Amino acid sequence: MEFVELGSSGLRASVAGLGCGGSSRLGLGQGRSMEDAAGIVRAAFERGVNFLDTAMAYGTEPAIALAGLPRADILISTKSQIFIDGRLIGPDELLANLDASLARLGTDHVDIFHLHAVRPEHYGHALMLRETLERARRSGRIRHIGITETGPRDPEHLTLARATLDPAWSVVMVAHHMLNQNSRGTVFPQTLENRIGTLVMFAVRAIFSRPERLGEALAELARAGLIDSADPAQLDFLMEEGGASSLMDAAYRYARHTPGADVVLFGTGNVAHLDDNIRSICAPPLAERAVRRLEERYGHLVGVGLDLPDHLKTKRG
Repeated sequence: MEFVELGSSGLRASVAGLGCGGSSRLGLGQGRSMEDAAGIVRAAFERGVNFLDTAMAYGTEPAIALAGLPRADILISTKSQIFIDGRLIGPDELLANLDASLARLGTDHVDIFHLHAVRPEHYGHALMLRETLERARRSGRIRHIGITETGPRDPEHLTLARATLDPAWSVVMVAHHMLNQNSRGTVFPQTLENRIGTLVMFAVRAIFSRPERLGEALAELARAGLIDSADPAQLDFLMEEGGASSLMDAAYRYARHTPGADVVLFGTGNVAHLDDNIRSICAPPLAERAVRRLEERYGHLVGVGLDLPDHLKTKRG
């Protein structure tokens, strides 16, 4: 496992971070038990993963507690939404959410507490709530304060374009992948310049793990005239020239080696997939000519493959 300094936070994080959300939610999304989910957390830790990312909304915080890992050896990142049931929450509710997360996690502090999926129009409210979290940080319940964007509702990264210029945040989370690269010109230059820790979500998700979803996305892009062909074989150069063993391998390696990316989050409910994902994230970069071709051909795309997790699609009908 490789480790990286997370911006200027002083946190030393594994470059592969276990994402406890997404459609899998450590296997809970496929009907597995909380004990099974805890087993995935333990297996990741045994393979060198020390960065665990969860959230109030994921329902996986208890799995981290159940895993029983040495608290001093792991970094826990969790989150609270600020827009719940169609309304913006206030400081008291935010602190109640923090305390509830601490109880579910079985710890007296988290290493990073994020305001979760902040829409551009809610950024001012997020800044107001940041003052509340600063008090919690001084009390020792939070070590660092972060903010995450909502990829499906903010494909142009408008929230993070502001947040990465603001000293209020130590860590940010960005939606970035091979066919959705626009953060290279907006988010990453600012996180690098301002030494903000950067977590990458959506590196793979459905678009690269489900062939039918990739086919749908390419067909839609071709119909819109944004790419020349809907044939998934157009990405074969990533294996033939880039040195990747598969499309998922290419996706993880591209995300990991984008300048400015610190931790690439991956999610799974399967131990075999865990090994594959970690191997890809820790692999060398794709061949330079393949990366150049990828960015020249698809760098103009915005908002591709930023699907909501399956359980949220169902909830919203």
